[in-house]
Amino acid sequence: MWKISINFILPALLIFTVIPSAFAWDKGIYLTQYMLENPKKLDYLISQAKATGINTFIIDHDYYSSRYAPAIAKVKAAGIKDVARIVVFSDGGNDAQIHSQEHWMEKFKLAEDAIKAGADVIQLDYIRYSSKQPANPQHAKNVYQVIKWFKAKINAENVPMEIDIFGEVSYYPSLHIGQDLKLFSDSVDGVNPMVYPSHFWPYQKYSAEPYKTVNNSLNALEAQFNGNAPFKVHAFIEAANFHYLKKTSNAQKQKYLLQEIRAVEDAKNVSGWYVWSANNVYDNLFQVLKNNKTRPADFAKTKTAQK
Repeated sequence: MWKISINFILPALLIFTVIPSAFAWDKGIYLTQYMLENPKKLDYLISQAKATGINTFIIDHDYYSSRYAPAIAKVKAAGIKDVARIVVFSDGGNDAQIHSQEHWMEKFKLAEDAIKAGADVIQLDYIRYSSKQPANPQHAKNVYQVIKWFKAKINAENVPMEIDIFGEVSYYPSLHIGQDLKLFSDSVDGVNPMVYPSHFWPYQKYSAEPYKTVNNSLNALEAQFNGNAPFKVHAFIEAANFHYLKKTSNAQKQKYLLQEIRAVEDAKNVSGWYVWSANNVYDNLFQVLKNNKTRPADFAKTKTAQK
């Protein structure tokens, strides 16, 4: 019988061992606080989410309400992740607002209230200067200080914090609004690029290529970090192109949505997608998910451990 040295076996095991690890894939839809607190509408969205594999609701918390926490409890009881969206500077801020710690604290109290209600993640939107502000490299440095302040307080509550960014910031820093991914990277747990094809200019060109627009943007984001961004990435995609709402059929809107979803699925190192509809109209999305196989909410990847 052959005798094999243990000194040979152990290195071989280290080289060829395959280690499975599960990666959550988030499928989310955005809800206003009004929609959350409307029992009939919320029940409908929960039932459709469960029927189509949607596992995340991005929910506004804009004002204090006795109906908020019970509605969040219903969402959580359905097994749906609650991402609480807080608008930090409405439509973007100016210097006075960006530097106002009193304003920061006011918004943090909303985040704190959302955490008490059961938020799994705090999402900060409009954490930027107004796009009407003149370009200034100091803008991103000022916004960075705000982000660091929020992250320290939110993480102290054992809750991760993510931020929303303009789609163009996937490619390069924006000196007008003050968003710079490389600068922000050590102070965010997640980043959500709003890669809406209708928002790139010229929109006629990018809207006609939704897959290419979304996929290229997400890959460009990862390229800023050599394919290894130090935070989670969820792509915000749009339920419909607002430039053509009255000119496109439901079938065309569904095709547009599916191309956006496929673009996210094919991108590198992305954790899922969030679909944006300002009026929370998602029937086309539900139909797309019922008619097409998309990435399951939980999927397995394997990798070889080498030493």
